[in-house]
Amino acid sequence: ELEKLGLRDDVDLHVYEVPVEYQTVQSLIPDLWKKHSPQLVVHVGVSGMATTVTLEKCGHNVGYKGLDNCRFCPGSQCCVEGGPECIDSIIDMDTVCKRVSALGLDVTVTISKDAGRYLCDFTYYTSLYQSRGRSAFVHVPPLGKPYSAEQLGRALQAIIEEMLDVLEHSEDKINCQHEH
Repeated sequence: ELEKLGLRDDVDLHVYEVPVEYQTVQSLIPDLWKKHSPQLVVHVGVSGMATTVTLEKCGHNVGYKGLDNCRFCPGSQCCVEGGPECIDSIIDMDTVCKRVSALGLDVTVTISKDAGRYLCDFTYYTSLYQSRGRSAFVHVPPLGKPYSAEQLGRALQAIIEEMLDVLEHSEDKINCQHEH
């Protein structure tokens, strides 16, 4: 749906479906970062438990015990051996949540610090590690429970545009501080 809607004109949107497989994630995510050198990667995952659109603040390195779609689980039960336990996104999710909520969309947006220690969290951590925090993860409920594809597409469009705005303004502040 987001691919149909697009983002603002100065943004190149690349959409990929990431298989629910640990080993594929470990090779695909770094490859995508190398291929595109993006300003930001936003991952979107469906959670059967979600009733809101949920912005995840951080990814976790350890605790992966569930088998993936290939019936595989990393023996180390972690994403990156020796990596930090948790990596925060550099995107201020609280600000993004407040801004998107203020737009009056017919979708509720919330914040979480636990993406669930399965492939969503594994993908998020892998991307955060690869990008030094320049990633985001959004959990959405299954279609129709309660939101339509159109509602979720519009919400994701607004969320990503706000994330880019927050990211650009935080970089402006960093650049300004370095100039003095």
